[in-house]
Amino acid sequence: MRLKIYFQAHFFVKVCKLSHRRVTDYEEILQNMRVIVQRCSRAEVRIEGEVVGAIRRGFMLLVGITDGDMRAQADLLAKKVAQMRVFEDADGKMNLGLKEVGGAILSISQFTLYADCRKGNRPSFIRAARPEVAEPLYEYFNSVLRDKYDLHVETGRFGADMKVDFINDGPVTIILDSSAILADDMPMA
Repeated sequence: MRLKIYFQAHFFVKVCKLSHRRVTDYEEILQNMRVIVQRCSRAEVRIEGEVVGAIRRGFMLLVGITDGDMRAQADLLAKKVAQMRVFEDADGKMNLGLKEVGGAILSISQFTLYADCRKGNRPSFIRAARPEVAEPLYEYFNSVLRDKYDLHVETGRFGADMKVDFINDGPVTIILDSSAILADDMPMA
């Protein structure tokens, strides 16, 4: 089974080779976990003026969870983040990972990654998972980074009004989407 996502004239089309059918439902494409990875030289998050998480060199992550996301998607994205090589080596090439540079992670839950701005001027966040679903999966994602990949992970507080301050190094910003990664990892039918 191989999935490909194409952009066609203001709407998405998902092609499913396994079933030989075309699905043009924009809503179905929104069903995926998202992580924005920003390489930073420092990052911190404050709640009510108090620093609750801070790192030096590493990744500042914005983590978005939608309904239908499961631990398998969190595992997949945690692996991608942990193994991502975007730090420069001695030759100036992006060839080193977090562990190789002694980096850390500041992970921030971010439901606004699921903003739907197709209608009107006020975004809808209906595709963001409810807190009772999103928070355990967000915590699981962070625990996989800590426990399986032995990374130092700082966090904000789920659902809190947070002030995030960081210096994007490069700038390097990468969008990870579980459905796109799964599509590329599946063998052709």
